[in-house]
Amino acid sequence: MKGMSLESENLPFNEYVYNDRWRSRTLDVKSYWDLHRRSIESFEEFWASIARELEWFKPWDKVLDASNPPFYKWFVGGELNLSYLALDRHVKTWRKNKLALIWEGEPVDQSGYPVDRRKLTYYDMWREVNRVAYMLRNNFGVRKGDRITIYLPMIPELPIVMYAAWRIGAITSVVFSGFSADALADRINDSQSRLVITADGFWRRGKVVRLKDIVDKALEKAPGVENVVVYRRLGLNDVPMTEGRDWFWEKALAGVPHNAYVEPERLESTHPSYILYTSGTTGKPKGIIHDTGGWAVHVYATMKWVFDVRDDDIYWCTADIGWVTGHSYIVLGPMLMGATQIMYEGAPDFPQPDRWWAIIERYGVSILYTSPTAIRTFMRFGEEWPRKHDLSTLRIIHSVGEPINPEAWRWAYTNLGSQNVAFGSTWWMTETGGIVISHAPGLYLAPMKPGTNGPPLPGFEVDVVDESGKPAPPGVRGYLVIKRPWPGMLHGIWGDPERYIKTYWSRFPGMFYAGDYAIRDQDGYIWVLGRADEVIKVAGHRLGTYELESAFISHPAVAEAAVIGVPDPIKGEVPIAFIVLKQGVAGTDELRKELRQHIRNTVGPIAEPAQIFFVSKLPKTRSGKIMRRLLRAVATNSPLGDTTTLEDETSVEEAKRAYEELKREVSQ
Repeated sequence: MKGMSLESENLPFNEYVYNDRWRSRTLDVKSYWDLHRRSIESFEEFWASIARELEWFKPWDKVLDASNPPFYKWFVGGELNLSYLALDRHVKTWRKNKLALIWEGEPVDQSGYPVDRRKLTYYDMWREVNRVAYMLRNNFGVRKGDRITIYLPMIPELPIVMYAAWRIGAITSVVFSGFSADALADRINDSQSRLVITADGFWRRGKVVRLKDIVDKALEKAPGVENVVVYRRLGLNDVPMTEGRDWFWEKALAGVPHNAYVEPERLESTHPSYILYTSGTTGKPKGIIHDTGGWAVHVYATMKWVFDVRDDDIYWCTADIGWVTGHSYIVLGPMLMGATQIMYEGAPDFPQPDRWWAIIERYGVSILYTSPTAIRTFMRFGEEWPRKHDLSTLRIIHSVGEPINPEAWRWAYTNLGSQNVAFGSTWWMTETGGIVISHAPGLYLAPMKPGTNGPPLPGFEVDVVDESGKPAPPGVRGYLVIKRPWPGMLHGIWGDPERYIKTYWSRFPGMFYAGDYAIRDQDGYIWVLGRADEVIKVAGHRLGTYELESAFISHPAVAEAAVIGVPDPIKGEVPIAFIVLKQGVAGTDELRKELRQHIRNTVGPIAEPAQIFFVSKLPKTRSGKIMRRLLRAVATNSPLGDTTTLEDETSVEEAKRAYEELKREVSQ
């Protein structure tokens, strides 16, 4: 093995990237750490200074109550309302008639132009939110603390319902519209929701997804639901409706005045705003709880620092609101800032692989927040698709969801950003509530490096520690931890405080354990390597899936890669790889040999895969994460387990065929 650790060999720790547009705002590394040190030394006052930029009905008595760790409380005694901060505050200003939301549906006409488009100003949003809040309170008896399950596609009514619920102090539980009936029922029952808001259906890759049918099946196992409101996204005529329980959106709103106004509830900072269930592959999903005040402060700060949002920006986060990225950086963040944002219903490559680039060109998007998986998918389609469109309005690109391979970073930086954007890879998770590690062009731009997450943001004390909880040396893999509380942090697991302590605070006492491997380089930048449980142990050597996949993607023929470990009688485990090639590249035995040698050269002989399978697509969730456990099940002939989050079932069937074909070839 060469170097300090296998994981550090392929990471460009010393590859600094500058561009002329941002050079004047680039801080040297030492200056950044001086700024960061000051934010930690005056930790509570630092966060209080950010919080004062928001409008509170009542100021807090105490910035942080740490008397009962790990059940920390932020801005104790303060009162505010998210609906007021995102809407009323702007309606009182010139932003009243500014566009808040530009929505585009998936269907297009023969020329490729979208069939469905809606534009809503801040005043439009405010009026609709008030009407829906009135409906929830007066027609369905929703009160402060009640839970509402929201099972909607990416349509404007989704953020409208969330703000209406928060306006009256209800707690939202948004369930991703790709989840199955069983997954929906589990979340309804755990949160004890009595009201579900859904739609008749939506478009996905040109096909109709019938949401209400899924809800009906879920309610067979969730008898506590008293009412279901159905929005007609598609206008289907055969939607099954149960008398006395189910209400079409327009009927539920019948009788609500068009000028309805609901006074925003004065909510305690510690009041829960939402529950979001993590989609773990095993065990009962965890209902992560977030508060109101701390989450608002965290999201507001990171919108300023990371996205540098200005009044003339067009912002687009490509996530789904069913995930935490959509909660923080579609629903809350942009509207706290008074920004104009894009919201898109459908698949990124429908009807052609340039759908996203057409949207950027059509609306002049200047800030793009997307995922490494999406970027790697577009890499496969080739450079000619983004070249067909004017993407010159882009000035900031960030990625989220998983580590970004250096090769994918370079591709997007060049082909989307024309080497003239600030480009970072943000790290955070459902539990953190907002971004924790990232470049922050709104404050400064530390020198960019392909593939890094960057330094921790001001106010966040992050470290990489060894098995005993001591700081790991630079360049050596360890465990990612957060060493003191932060405003947007989770406030427990719904109904299970012991699980909260055990999962996040017992591994390293006094520190939040993120569950990720990471490396801190000589400049203090953090390189998150993926989940600590996604590790292959080959003859005693621990290999992370991320570094092996990065090595594959660095080969010019490879667009995407998924690496898993399978049992081996001699080595314990060996890696095998499922590879998606770039368009026009043939999957031959010669290429297999070349890729094996590439891994030996870039990572080391110990990492050479036992088998390489060529497939046209990898099994992914609708949010774009690779479902490696399904590939492991294919390779070990094990039950697939829960596939409710799988976007395309044919990806698993293709992996099975590829596996069986290679087995037959080997046996012959």
